[in-house]
Amino acid sequence: MHLTKPVTVACGLLVLIFAVSIILFPSLPEVMAIHWDMYGVANGYWPKPWALFFTPFLALGLTLFLLWIPRLDPLRENIETFRPAYEWFVAGFVAFFLYLHLLTLAWNLGFRFSLVQALCPAFAALYFGIGVLIGRAKRNWFIGIRTPWTLSSDRVWERTHRRGALLFKLSGILALAGTFAGELAFFLILVPVLFSAIYTVAYSYREYQREIQGAGPSSGQA
Repeated sequence: MHLTKPVTVACGLLVLIFAVSIILFPSLPEVMAIHWDMYGVANGYWPKPWALFFTPFLALGLTLFLLWIPRLDPLRENIETFRPAYEWFVAGFVAFFLYLHLLTLAWNLGFRFSLVQALCPAFAALYFGIGVLIGRAKRNWFIGIRTPWTLSSDRVWERTHRRGALLFKLSGILALAGTFAGELAFFLILVPVLFSAIYTVAYSYREYQREIQGAGPSSGQA
């Protein structure tokens, strides 16, 4: 089986996340913090084996699923047109899990920092990567902003994804700003991306209504 460069990178990151867990196993406490509230206070704990290997196995399962998705899609020929971008996104997704896991391990090794602020760069990269991916995505059933209206029209799909790509990139920039925003970090991670998701759904509906009413191309104004 031929592995592309991004898939090879994803596999390497998966090996690394398992290796770090195994190497640090003896140094970590028997009960580990695995969940923090919006202010960065630890409020959830698991036994060490569960805490150490849940994230690696979750990352492995999601990676296999994401790489399998193109085979399931009836419009997989469209996915092939942006397959490299998609596979690089999968590799970035594994890197996100690795970073999250390293923060968890560092905290349980005794290092203290604002976990929410430390997560901001990871979410910023994730959101920006989503923006890049959906900006290149062609109509399909699994990847992108999939509403009844985008799936019914190539034109609505293109316009919605062009708008969504910009919004998710901006969400990434705002999430990165959360690194320096103290207690506002949580809101800068969550609020912009929620707005982007809700807005793009509404936008796709509006564009579809314009199309079926024969209004022609819109001016692109929000």
